[in-house]
Amino acid sequence: MSKIIKNVLVYRDDEWKKSDILIEGSKIALVADNVRVNVDASNNSNRMSDLLVEEIDGDGKRIIPGYIDQHVHILGGGGEGSFITQVPPLKLSDPPLAGVTTLVGLLGTDGITRSVKNLVAKTKALKEFGLTAFCLTGSYMYPSPTLTGSVADDIVFVDEIIGVKIAICDHRGSNMSVEDLTKLASDARVSGLLAGKVGEVHLHTGSGKEKLKIIFDVLEKTDIPISTFRPTHVENKYDDAIKFAKMGGYIDFTCDPDMDWLAKTVLKALDEAPEGLVTLSTDSNGSMPIWNEKKEMIGIEAGKMSSLHETIKYMVQNLGCTLEKAIKPVTENVAKALNLDDRKGKIAEGFDADLVILDDELNIDMVFAMGKMMVRGGKLQVSVPFENLV
Repeated sequence: MSKIIKNVLVYRDDEWKKSDILIEGSKIALVADNVRVNVDASNNSNRMSDLLVEEIDGDGKRIIPGYIDQHVHILGGGGEGSFITQVPPLKLSDPPLAGVTTLVGLLGTDGITRSVKNLVAKTKALKEFGLTAFCLTGSYMYPSPTLTGSVADDIVFVDEIIGVKIAICDHRGSNMSVEDLTKLASDARVSGLLAGKVGEVHLHTGSGKEKLKIIFDVLEKTDIPISTFRPTHVENKYDDAIKFAKMGGYIDFTCDPDMDWLAKTVLKALDEAPEGLVTLSTDSNGSMPIWNEKKEMIGIEAGKMSSLHETIKYMVQNLGCTLEKAIKPVTENVAKALNLDDRKGKIAEGFDADLVILDDELNIDMVFAMGKMMVRGGKLQVSVPFENLV
């Protein structure tokens, strides 16, 4: 059944315009001032139900592209304080309720009790549920844990795997050398080219002394493109991050419990970095340990997927940012970063029907993933196996 979202505000032609959106299957078929669908079932009245179009009233509401969260611990993260501190896995319902329709799963500190096999399986489950999901091989450790025994083979032969994860400037990492990172980046880039994937090296960046120095060293000594390297958690190494962006690289900020500070930092980066190179992710279900000066853990928190929309909403309502600017790091910019910008990140004809409808207070009202209504009135509309057990 096709769907028409009527009288909803869409940002197009540099303004918010009341529009109709026609969804056919998983795609946006038409965005226009007024969409009419003529149905002629006179020759076959028994097929009338197949030809009906569901009309959805969007009057007074705004519609934006579904969010893309490129840093999610879908198996859970943590464990830095022993087994009892392992964060539970992501619930299937968490992404749609948070407006997230595309995500990338990954491992963190723990590539031992959690595996790339488990990661790929969970990614497949998210896809079956109706979301667009990818994952990264590797973890904080080097050499990287893999599914096939090779980072390159993982990227080339496993559909869901689009790159590799590693940690730098962090006491929990493997303290890899410039040569190690060069080899890993070379494998990721070439395998990405062969598979038609982004082939990224997604870099957890900790609070270590050297910040992004190892990346700058590789770029200075080799011909590996800067687009291969994707540092995240850059909010605490802001100057290095802006330097990296001005060289042409993507920089990823992480939602923080101190929302005011993080939102102001992202807005500052949007003004100082070249257009399109700032992204934002949640670190959902990953651990956020609190360390003292001796690197002893004195507390632990966990990322939440809901923080993505909360941060966007805060930027608009508390910092005076326009909605169309605030969403770019989680829609258009990250879609381009992941080589998905031919089908994700915009509301346009031919793009995937990943859509979030917001009410007049910018609360999430409806969510569509690949044309399927997942949330309505802020409540989940699809069944979730074992939701009450996790």
